[in-house]
Amino acid sequence: MKTTKLLLAGLLPALLLLPACDNRQDLKPDEPADGLFSMSDVAKILSELPLENEHLDEVYDAVSSSTGHGYDEEYRLTDLFEAPGAGVGDNGKPTKAGGYRQPLRELFADYLAQKYATKAGAADVERYINALSESDMQIYWPYSEDWDGKSFPIVTFDPGYGAESNYGYEVRIDRNGAHVVDSVLVTEQVAMERPVWVINKNDDAAFTPLELFVSNADKGTKAGGKDEEARVLSILDFKMLRNYDSWFGGASEFFIKCGAVDGFKATKEDDLRNYSPSITDFMLVLRRRQLGKKVPFSAILLSNYTDQMEKITFLVVEDDGGTTTSWKCSAVVKYNSKSYGFELEIPYKDRDDIVWRGQLTRNLMQPLFDNGVMTRRFGDVEITFGLE
Repeated sequence: MKTTKLLLAGLLPALLLLPACDNRQDLKPDEPADGLFSMSDVAKILSELPLENEHLDEVYDAVSSSTGHGYDEEYRLTDLFEAPGAGVGDNGKPTKAGGYRQPLRELFADYLAQKYATKAGAADVERYINALSESDMQIYWPYSEDWDGKSFPIVTFDPGYGAESNYGYEVRIDRNGAHVVDSVLVTEQVAMERPVWVINKNDDAAFTPLELFVSNADKGTKAGGKDEEARVLSILDFKMLRNYDSWFGGASEFFIKCGAVDGFKATKEDDLRNYSPSITDFMLVLRRRQLGKKVPFSAILLSNYTDQMEKITFLVVEDDGGTTTSWKCSAVVKYNSKSYGFELEIPYKDRDDIVWRGQLTRNLMQPLFDNGVMTRRFGDVEITFGLE
């Protein structure tokens, strides 16, 4: 969900109030999507909609559903227009029975019809909505779990370039029930203290996070049944020691890739021809509030880990996109006191942060065989493995 790689800078003052809505400044411009709307455009539009509590509930329902499926706190505009209240992982099927009295998409449609009406007639609302729905933009709500259920949001957007602050639109209802918008300065500290909606881009919806990742523990088992000497190698928990991107971009998406000859147990040299390496690849999404916390997972790396597997290739990257490239490496097995390498190419993106890559050797993993559990630091993450 990010395109920059700067560390978290010192936070600016919590709120800097600027002139009220009649004299407010426009947000810093960014590139429009499909030549129609930019992220700053969408932030401004969203702040001008006549939001009510039901609309806050709709966004909250969606981001809560997304996090429940292992994604970030995000509500894609695609779902906003096609399946109000649906989160990433719901496959376009909102979970709220009965839906919403007047979903956000109706507010957008009314706004676009009025804002872009021409002398020749009504605006081409469908074209505008299609542009928004297909733009990959979304509402990102950091720290949404702390919402009090009633406070209205500040609406801003990701300015890019690793920025840690931006101007946003503070939406509130005054004592007379009027919809009021002020311009404020937004930092991550502000987002920790009150609701902030960030318009940014979605980059993780196409991937399957661990919560939706289905592992078949017997997938690598050879015919004749599972060997009693083979054991299951898993990741039990994962700790992120730093955030990898600007807070406007959202969570850190870690891709864990493990290459090995799963289930290798040769009894004669001819058996070597019967084995080939495989790659386990899945995504873990760590939200910013999970920084420094040991987050429990249950992810099978190898379903049939044997004593003859001498070296396992292991790669952890934090996703930043780019062109697909690959790491050429080898998994090593041992037979009759001789080591044999199996060549692998593990894909990743050329702009990804490589957190750690190397080989998990038999010596490195020895504590697992002795104790069944091992915790070790790999770059700026800490991983606990289990063997059973």
